[in-house]
Amino acid sequence: MKPSTVWAPRVLSVLRIVLGLVLLQYGLAKLFGWPPVEIFKNVRWNSLFGIAGIFELVGGALLLLGLFTRPVAFILSGEMAAAYFIGHLRHSFLPILNEGDLAVSLCFAFFYLAFAGGGPWSLDAMIGRTVVQPE
Repeated sequence: MKPSTVWAPRVLSVLRIVLGLVLLQYGLAKLFGWPPVEIFKNVRWNSLFGIAGIFELVGGALLLLGLFTRPVAFILSGEMAAAYFIGHLRHSFLPILNEGDLAVSLCFAFFYLAFAGGGPWSLDAMIGRTVVQPE
């Protein structure tokens, strides 16, 4: 068996965990003010930032655990697409000019996870929700 075949599912799990942590920090910053980020200083829970923060907090935690990975990642992909179109596109179409690089990258990374699943180091794999087989 090739090393890439052995390691690919494990690296998929690492990708999911890192993406979950990145998203979780945004949810925590928006909803609880930690870590403190100036733009999220006075976010109300019923604002667009607040609703996005709820998605990011819950979705980030679920991704971190690898629970319901595919549907959560699909929803988060949509959230990041909305973030790009609502928050960045009005400044320019190009992400390098409108500072939407992260939203675009996360959108497609979550879209990938929606199809690839959470990998072998996930609660989904542990409870048998996904079958992890090397190709």
